[in-house]
Amino acid sequence: MTTGKKPRVMVIAEAANPEWVSVPLVGWSIAAALRRVADVHLVTQKRNAAAIARAGWSPENDFTAIDSEAVAAPMSKLADRLRGSPGVAWTLMTAMSVPSYYWFEHLLWKRFEPEFRAGKWDIVHRVTPLSPTTPSRIAYRLQALGIPFVVGPLNGGVPWPREFSKARRQEREWLSYVRDAYRLLPGYRSMRESAAAILVGSRSTWKQLGAPWFSKAVYVPENAISPETFSESDNRPSVRGPLRVIFVGRLVPYKGADMLIEACAELIKTGKVLLEIIGDGPQKTALEHLVGEHHLSQGVTFGGWLDRAGVAARLRQSNVLGFPSIREFGGGVVLEAMASGVVPVVVDYAGPSELVTPATGYLVPLGPRQTIIAKLRSQIEVLVERPEEMVAKAALGRSRVERWFTWDRKADQIAAIYDWVLRRAVKPNFGMPFPD
Repeated sequence: MTTGKKPRVMVIAEAANPEWVSVPLVGWSIAAALRRVADVHLVTQKRNAAAIARAGWSPENDFTAIDSEAVAAPMSKLADRLRGSPGVAWTLMTAMSVPSYYWFEHLLWKRFEPEFRAGKWDIVHRVTPLSPTTPSRIAYRLQALGIPFVVGPLNGGVPWPREFSKARRQEREWLSYVRDAYRLLPGYRSMRESAAAILVGSRSTWKQLGAPWFSKAVYVPENAISPETFSESDNRPSVRGPLRVIFVGRLVPYKGADMLIEACAELIKTGKVLLEIIGDGPQKTALEHLVGEHHLSQGVTFGGWLDRAGVAARLRQSNVLGFPSIREFGGGVVLEAMASGVVPVVVDYAGPSELVTPATGYLVPLGPRQTIIAKLRSQIEVLVERPEEMVAKAALGRSRVERWFTWDRKADQIAAIYDWVLRRAVKPNFGMPFPD
């Protein structure tokens, strides 16, 4: 292969959808961004095909949709029945998706084995599933054919804080107690041994990876933003006057919207804070009751679920993102907030603590529920009294996102990893977590 030539990369992203959020959006965004630095062909699941075609990609030429519904559909129905309610028991959902992914890869290999053997692809990169608990069973086959297999960014498995065992039960995370059993799954070890590079999305996942494979690992968080969607408004609200605090996320116990409401309660009553809750989920009714109990309806609004453009518009009208999630793997909304000139206040644990630095936001120490509420309250009181602090942090936050966390920058980082596995360059090291 000639130096400087774009590598021919098959991007495997079972979940990749430009019209959805969370993991499917990450899968799509990485695949789309990589087209600037590589000759990409996306292989995804059939459910994503229509949305990808609407985005202008050509079936077969640009992407291939694998119909794995014969296994995926019944496994999804069974998982929904076992979890009982939508929006909870995500460890169970991940575990139940493993057989579906095995079948997806079986069909993928059947479809593309002749092309693999013919040397059509320089690299095969599995982007999704993001979970490190879902192995690939084709990694060793590709290694045998001399095709570098890249996997990741892998992220997940953040331990539940001991102080939040009640939230763990409310989330129906019974399976999380035996999560480490995934190491016994077929393909767990062979994927790691056969991979040419392992992209790791967090310090927690890095520790889970284990010393035998550190030499293959590169730290690359999975989340990023699209500058054309998330940017600062020219007429954003002044930091003086009522402080506009926004929460964005699923309304489930571990996200901590209830803690944010309680932390802001007295400041809302005195008109110093206006709080907006964007999102939906099983906790919404309980949160509405909490607002009623504290007589906060004059200062708290529930905006419901919004698409990305809607979220971007609400962020541009806010000063502070209150996001006290106590078990967040990635925390993409934190990047969206910083790109919009909004200063984040997050719990110093897991994903958000690797995105936010003391120069770009505020990190509240992890502790028992009441301690987090008290620390949140204290921090927001400081911002009410000294709003000028937010100006510099907002500017530095935007700069941090532009430096490390746009999809184009993500593509550049992955391109450097491709050069390494193709022996064009030395192994990249971006730092962990990314420096200011």
